[in-house]
Amino acid sequence: MAEDLSISRTGTKEEQYLSLIPQIEALLFGETDLIANLANVTAALKEQFGWFWVGFYLVKNDELVLGPFQGPVACTRIQIGKGVCGASWERKEIIIVPNVDEFPGHIACASASKSEIVLPFYKGNEIIGVLDVDSEHLAHFDEVDGKYLNKIINLLNA
Repeated sequence: MAEDLSISRTGTKEEQYLSLIPQIEALLFGETDLIANLANVTAALKEQFGWFWVGFYLVKNDELVLGPFQGPVACTRIQIGKGVCGASWERKEIIIVPNVDEFPGHIACASASKSEIVLPFYKGNEIIGVLDVDSEHLAHFDEVDGKYLNKIINLLNA
């Protein structure tokens, strides 16, 4: 198991993801505990990109419950369809929000959050949670983030 990340903030966003993904694969290799893997993924993403907040919510008893995260304290429970996380879960799709103040029903866990990306993740065909990433900058996330974050959460199923 890798214990240190080689962080490089030079190059394009895509190049940074391409450098990080093999390191995340090494972190996950041989580890079967989901919580441990989610914790390491959040730490790796926070280290690499310095986002305001990155973490997972897990589906438990028909709601999303806060899982491993990096950043300030967060909302603990989110109902299906509520906020960006609940909407991503309900719609079964990646949601990119350039300005959270313009997203109907946005749940403001932290007022410093300005933009957000949320991706559902699966075990087989069932959504078991979402990856939620917040930035303190407007329009911080795009399709490149969606593509590579999706690749990273798919590693959790491998």
